[in-house]
Amino acid sequence: MHAAQAGWADEVRPLVAGCVSGVVLHAGVGMPAAEPEGLGGALARAGYALASARTTSPDASRLADAGSLTTLDALLTGVPADLRAAFSRTVLGPLPEDDRPATAVLLSTLETFLACDGSWARTAQALHLHVNTVHYRVERIERLTGRDLSRLRDRLDRWAALLCR
Repeated sequence: MHAAQAGWADEVRPLVAGCVSGVVLHAGVGMPAAEPEGLGGALARAGYALASARTTSPDASRLADAGSLTTLDALLTGVPADLRAAFSRTVLGPLPEDDRPATAVLLSTLETFLACDGSWARTAQALHLHVNTVHYRVERIERLTGRDLSRLRDRLDRWAALLCR
């Protein structure tokens, strides 16, 4: 973030947070455009930051700037909710739509497995399971979703899909 923008954003944040009681105000700030030709990109980044502010704090005033979207989780907040939901459904397949307890266990296993960076042993330890049970569950997840958790790309897609739920 540009130093002048950071100072401006720091001054505006309290004003946004303290706006009139009962009035929710969202604002998005893009990176400054160095040239007039860059104005379109700056406006697009501001729009994306605005969408993030609305998603992150729908019932509270919030100012978001494009420079603060530095994690995948933060970046995904700027994606429209219907697009996030469609992505999640496509990548996770039947897992989130099935209300059976066994499916909830698979989703929990997937979240833990990805949070443990794909470590079978750490996942088993975190879930208090035998490592063979983790292998069995991951194989079921792979069959249901058609994606291979040994591939980084598929792991990243699934992690993003979980964040989009």
